[in-house]
Amino acid sequence: MLKQFISIFQFSNPNKKIPLSWLQLTRERTRLTVALAGIGFADILMFMQLGFRDALYYSNVRFHTSLQGDIILINSQSNAVLSMKSFSQRRLYRALDLPTVQSVHSIYLDYTSWKNPETGRPRSILIFGFNPEVNIFNLPGIQENIEQLKLPDVVLYDRSSRLEYGPIAANIDAGKTVTAEVRRRRIKVGGLFTLGASFGADGNLITSDVNFLRIFSNRQRGLIDIGVIKLKPGANTSAVAEDLRNYLPKDINVLTKQEFIDFERNYWATSTAIGFIFTLGTIMGFIVGTVIVYQILYTEVADHLAEYATLKAIGYTQNYLLNVILQEALILALMGYLPGFLFALFMYKTAREATLLPVFMSLDRAVLVLILTILMCFISGAIAVRKLRSADPADIF
Repeated sequence: MLKQFISIFQFSNPNKKIPLSWLQLTRERTRLTVALAGIGFADILMFMQLGFRDALYYSNVRFHTSLQGDIILINSQSNAVLSMKSFSQRRLYRALDLPTVQSVHSIYLDYTSWKNPETGRPRSILIFGFNPEVNIFNLPGIQENIEQLKLPDVVLYDRSSRLEYGPIAANIDAGKTVTAEVRRRRIKVGGLFTLGASFGADGNLITSDVNFLRIFSNRQRGLIDIGVIKLKPGANTSAVAEDLRNYLPKDINVLTKQEFIDFERNYWATSTAIGFIFTLGTIMGFIVGTVIVYQILYTEVADHLAEYATLKAIGYTQNYLLNVILQEALILALMGYLPGFLFALFMYKTAREATLLPVFMSLDRAVLVLILTILMCFISGAIAVRKLRSADPADIF
């Protein structure tokens, strides 16, 4: 064994261009395969947890991002779209007193029951109501069907809603008339728009404020859920928002559009268990990968402890041997990352088709997981190399 190791080491000199770390790893093909499978598994786990976490954040702020306004007003007791509290529309109109405000717009929203037209099974759906005289949503399909919303008992249906609501989009695309029961009221689907399912709502409807109040007959006109403010060109959004905070009563939360997006994102990240679970899953994937790589590298060092002692005896330093182990860790990280990345793409596609959530690969996430993989392997190598300290040259004699 010692002669074989010395032979391998001789082929690792710079003139031969074959590093010792590579020869060490490829000598035991089965062990290498197991190591790569473990790293790939850890990468897949981190990819999936980060992918679902980002899908959670992105899907729940698509509505916020679509608003065509500069400043948003909500009740100070509201935590997220899931739990909005109403406030008086008069608060919103008071914003018109500021000379920098161009226009104000009201939004009603609430959850109610949608009955599948084919099966009759009820399912909760989110409905938005606004004045269709001015389109305040930057979403595909709304402007094209804006006139439909002015008709009584007509709604627009989100084509990205889950299939449990029925084949609504397919029937509309086929030119069929679609009617359904919403909150025990018969309505007509006048067209389609695209928003997308989220962790808070599996499906969405948009209608006029008049139709909204017909559906929710218990809601009082003038008690709105969201106020959207458009500013005049050249106005400083942050400065106007601060002026409104000082001008309006404290029961109103004044947010810029980006603050409104961050407000929703922070709710899901810090106030719900699901955001913590995805973060914890990522950490667990990192730990699992670290343990797997450590076991592989530790076994590699332990099996060749006498050989490493020989290298020490002929003059090679502890730092050189550490460099060899860290090279092995880097090779394992890069080789294990690729299959994990490719399989994660397949899993993203499967999850996207099954849940209709925006689970996509991003460059930032791909780079982040690669960095975590390299860090994971380096930490494992640094821990495993401690075994080399016991490689006393006297042990081989």
